[in-house]
Amino acid sequence: MEVDDLSPEVVTWGLATQFVGQRIVYHPVLTSTMDVARQEARQGAAEGTVVLADRQTAGRGRMERVWLTPGGNIALSLILYPPLSYLPYLIMLASLAVVHGIETTTGLKPQIKWPNDVLINGKKVCGILIESDVQGGSVSYSIIGIGLNVNLDPADFPEISPIATSLSHELGEDISRLKVLRCLLTELEGLYLRLSDAGSVFREWHDNLETLGREIEVQSGDTFYRGLAESVEVDGSLLLRGADGSLSRIVAGDVTLRR
Repeated sequence: MEVDDLSPEVVTWGLATQFVGQRIVYHPVLTSTMDVARQEARQGAAEGTVVLADRQTAGRGRMERVWLTPGGNIALSLILYPPLSYLPYLIMLASLAVVHGIETTTGLKPQIKWPNDVLINGKKVCGILIESDVQGGSVSYSIIGIGLNVNLDPADFPEISPIATSLSHELGEDISRLKVLRCLLTELEGLYLRLSDAGSVFREWHDNLETLGREIEVQSGDTFYRGLAESVEVDGSLLLRGADGSLSRIVAGDVTLRR
């Protein structure tokens, strides 16, 4: 068995989950796992189906940014059919699952930059994208997309090297993608099943946010906010205290630290 083999039979063999990852749709190369997962969901794929690719040629992150996925990394999209009340917590559980998976398999200590970027030593190691289709007050499907830099040398990609890192770069050695992936799928299911007590997931996510208590700038649409990241609400929105004492509630945006 190849340590870097992510074929369905290898990933699912002995996987200790009830449904997440028990069906794998694998492609060596895809434009985007999100695109294929969306097609699968619309065709009624089983909950927990994972679309997995070795490489993406048109991967994307939040705010329609390009997400590079060369070989040696993990690109997956997970199909879920959650109740409407779960939607605000999908970002939280996805980022926590990545944090848990990295800690368990490597011993590294990642943190979360609001809302869901996973950082190691201040550099991005994972991007997460959530897509949900809501019709008539109910959720048709939700897809959690995760791009995790496992065996990537940031120096090979000058366009991202100032802000990106990888597990192998941090540890100085190649990492088993299979080990990381199987742990990640287990963590995703465990946290998803915990959403009946969503408050506990929110509190853990809150405690892992490196953004809180820091002076930041947030771009939300065409609007820029500056101030102190004071807190987060249970729906995941950020509370930002401006220099004039005003408090802004930001639902979505892109954060940078103020210099």
